[in-house]
Amino acid sequence: MKQYNTTRENAIKELLKLVESAWKDINEECLNPTQVPMKFVLRVVNLTRMMDVLYKEKDSYTQSGGILKDYIKALLVDKVPIEIS
Repeated sequence: MKQYNTTRENAIKELLKLVESAWKDINEECLNPTQVPMKFVLRVVNLTRMMDVLYKEKDSYTQSGGILKDYIKALLVDKVPIEIS
């Protein structure tokens, strides 16, 4: 903010544009075959997805009582309803 003499809101908008651009790059790399093994690429993508969940709206890692607690509960505690017809 000091370097470009801008407001907090403008800085946040620019950072969100960078994040969106990075996601486009990640998705493009996943679609195009590379010399890097797909197992490695998927690990990087999953780490990136986890960081997005943890830090998208707020710092859910440090203040884990909110949405992160619900995600963990849904993943590990709640049963998935299965109906057999």
